[in-house]
Amino acid sequence: MQQVQQREIPERISWARAMIFGVGFFFIAAILVGQLPGYIFLQMTAASLVGLEQGSIALAAACLGGFLVIQAIVMLFDPKPVVPPAIFSGLGVLLSLVGLAVAFGAGLTGNQYFPHKDTVWNPLLGGTVLWFQPGAVDLVMIGLTILFVGVAWVFYSVLAQRERSNPDRRDLGTTPAIRGMLITAIMLLIIFMVAYTLVSDNGLGYRINPGNGKQAQMIIDLILYVVLGVAIFLVLGSFALRLHYLMRPVRKRTMAPLYAVGALGLAQTGVLLLAVWFLMYPLIAWMHSWTFIGLGDYLTVCAKKSAIPQTCAFSAQAGYIIDAVVTTNSFVLLLAAVWAWKSHRNLVVVGGVVITAILGLATLLVHTNPDEVLVALLLSGAMLVLATIWTSSARREFAIVGENNLGCLGMWLVVGTCLLIYLAAFAFFSIPVFTNETEPNIPFIPGTIIPAHAAPGTTPILGQADAVVMLVIMGILAGIQFFFLTRNRYKV
Repeated sequence: MQQVQQREIPERISWARAMIFGVGFFFIAAILVGQLPGYIFLQMTAASLVGLEQGSIALAAACLGGFLVIQAIVMLFDPKPVVPPAIFSGLGVLLSLVGLAVAFGAGLTGNQYFPHKDTVWNPLLGGTVLWFQPGAVDLVMIGLTILFVGVAWVFYSVLAQRERSNPDRRDLGTTPAIRGMLITAIMLLIIFMVAYTLVSDNGLGYRINPGNGKQAQMIIDLILYVVLGVAIFLVLGSFALRLHYLMRPVRKRTMAPLYAVGALGLAQTGVLLLAVWFLMYPLIAWMHSWTFIGLGDYLTVCAKKSAIPQTCAFSAQAGYIIDAVVTTNSFVLLLAAVWAWKSHRNLVVVGGVVITAILGLATLLVHTNPDEVLVALLLSGAMLVLATIWTSSARREFAIVGENNLGCLGMWLVVGTCLLIYLAAFAFFSIPVFTNETEPNIPFIPGTIIPAHAAPGTTPILGQADAVVMLVIMGILAGIQFFFLTRNRYKV
């Protein structure tokens, strides 16, 4: 990514740095080829299409929000800036305030989802507002997306304003500010994960106020939202600043790939998902009317023939078809990245780190339900940490160029570290147990010391910390092996 790369031999790379790239690409493959198709299948074949509506508009918001941020970067840091930074600063502050008000207002007043059951406006096809069923739009998700775009615009406009008076275009590396933000965010995420394992927020709420535990839990969760929100914005700041430094010396070669990722990837995907959300019920009503070789009954399932499309969902066969399309396109995209690694490395690196960050944000936006948002914040923060570390390792001046051959010890360090990282990741992604999404892998139930409150006459559900214990053990072992792998300077 730096000018010095013209003088380097591309194959001279240390195993430690190559492993970080490998972990990043493996994460993208696991999400795009594995988790995302499975999520789409489960929502398509659920009894109600409300989950698919909420998921499609949340994914669309993540893609379009990322595109708006990329568009601002391109316009601010063009050799001849198109828009003055002050305009983005003003718009960013306005969007941040609006997004914050919408997110907290909708969440705290109990009006998170729109339309309500009693909301009626031009009903069509059995809907309440047009053809939309109650709960089709998540207002908290909308508010968080607007907040993200606003803060990013302010951040990059300040950087652009500083560059007008500072001719320095060097890559400053992982500066103390970046390290400080990243380490603080990681510590907040770890503290929350350990505390959540030991103490259930629901159980703590009833311990504090047995007569009104729900209200106490709401206050506890609000405090946790603020703490985890600070961690998210800290790691976002470290990622954005690191990406800025990485691209700064070679903008002529990285701006076009960044714009391609935004305009050709995120924007078009976002518009497609938005169209799916908007036209879902008219589409399934039309598909149900297909009579050619029985395609209507083959692709759709309706609970009541007199209530179409509001009681309809897609059949498993339709889900398999869409899954195959999503999986195939993701797999082709990953193979294209492998093919383009030598000839278009800037595109692969920039695209990889940006997509990782967007996947982290999408994880949060898809899971803003009060029962899921705490764990979603933890997952999102961890994914953004991975994106930041990946961006830091892409700085070629500070890459440890391998000098020694692997040998038996080196081979074990490489294979063992990869295995331990995989097991640690497997344990970490066993922490969330989202309804109708994830199968239980390693048991995890929060509250080993203070479990969740049990209703009178029911058996308390005791906490299980297996996933977190395995994560800690595997993470420590992987860290030790990675340290020796880095110190021994093995070359690929």
